[in-house]
Amino acid sequence: MIMGFDLGHSSDSIQSSKLLATCLIGGLILGVSVLGFYLAFPPPRQLSWRRKKKPIRVYMDGCFDMMHYGHCNALRQARALGDQLVVGVVSDAEITANKGPPVTPLNERMIMVSGVKWVDEVIPDAPYAITEDFMKKLFDEYNIDYIIHGDDPCILPDGTDAYALAKKAGRYKQIKRTEGVSSTDIVGRMLLCVRERSLSDSHNHSSLQRQFSHGHSQKFEDGGSGSGTRISHFLPTSRRIVQFSNGKGPGPDARIVYIDGAFDLFHAGHVEILKLARGLGDFLLVGIHTDQTVSANRGAHRPIMNLHERSLSVLACRYVDEVIIGAPWEVSKDMITTFNISLVVHGTVAEYNNFPKGKEDPYAIPISLGIYEQLESPLDITTTTIIRRIVSNHEAYQVTWPPEYVVILSVFKDRANVKLTIKIWTRSCPTLQRSSDECLI
Repeated sequence: MIMGFDLGHSSDSIQSSKLLATCLIGGLILGVSVLGFYLAFPPPRQLSWRRKKKPIRVYMDGCFDMMHYGHCNALRQARALGDQLVVGVVSDAEITANKGPPVTPLNERMIMVSGVKWVDEVIPDAPYAITEDFMKKLFDEYNIDYIIHGDDPCILPDGTDAYALAKKAGRYKQIKRTEGVSSTDIVGRMLLCVRERSLSDSHNHSSLQRQFSHGHSQKFEDGGSGSGTRISHFLPTSRRIVQFSNGKGPGPDARIVYIDGAFDLFHAGHVEILKLARGLGDFLLVGIHTDQTVSANRGAHRPIMNLHERSLSVLACRYVDEVIIGAPWEVSKDMITTFNISLVVHGTVAEYNNFPKGKEDPYAIPISLGIYEQLESPLDITTTTIIRRIVSNHEAYQVTWPPEYVVILSVFKDRANVKLTIKIWTRSCPTLQRSSDECLI
């Protein structure tokens, strides 16, 4: 009995061992086969367990006329809501129909928007209002996830919300408007400066073009100080400057290119010359002159934008790596050494290429060191060009105002002078004129 039990148990153990060995070998063979098949025929990317996350694409549109740092800050905020920012630039015809003629044409506005560091793609000739067909095109062709706009209302001439369809579709997101600046405000600064100047010069009815085309105002010639940009409501903070900065310095062997200027009323001509300068090196350093320096060379009515406003506009440009806020007029040897500057450049089109008598060429030292180059400016546009456009337009400008008001700013010329008229009506009662003012320019 005992012997029989032992033999039976031994036989069962052998059978179990054989079965286990067979399963292990079979499993190993199957595993190797599956691995070989996977390596020979990898699954398509869309079926992979580790699929790439789809980028969130956001869309923002605008006129971007007389583009300023407020526009740039809006684009920065919009980009932060997604992975890719697509910007629609409204056509000239649409702007004229809804707001009045633009100061800068579409091609220049396209250059400005494309030059902003937070913009990934630009759509020209975008409609002023988001129509059902255009919204479908955004979602289907451009793969847009959300439509972005500021918290200021965008009301069409018929009184409806331009973004009503996007809100209804649940694909609308809102950002905060940048306080202290608007295109209307900038135009107002120019006109106010001219009005104050014209009051003292009314005996000769000097035109806006002449006043903004020549530097060395009577105040400076008499030893006085200019008013400059005292009407700006901009409050600079270190946080805003950090938000606009790249936060990266040049590499140890980087070729650093330096260009300076006022960069007042930052325009397409500025963007194009900065792009050209950036292509000559690895790192573009931009010097921005102080308000006092600009006033001393262009007159008490300049600059229109103050130093920090001009700095933010330049910092927002994708071709700029770093700025010197309050750069000196003359490029010194010490400055070249401190910033390790390899090349100093200047465009052929500028407000003050003909330097005032009695003043040395600010580029004398880089010229003597053989590191100066004059660049052919791609566009013949200056700050004065922008100002002249405003005056030369005889039609009324309908400008942005709080939603309860309609504001018409009209500039008309006759043989003797240029007259500015500002009229304000309430939307609730268009026939009731709340305010009217006019002055000779």
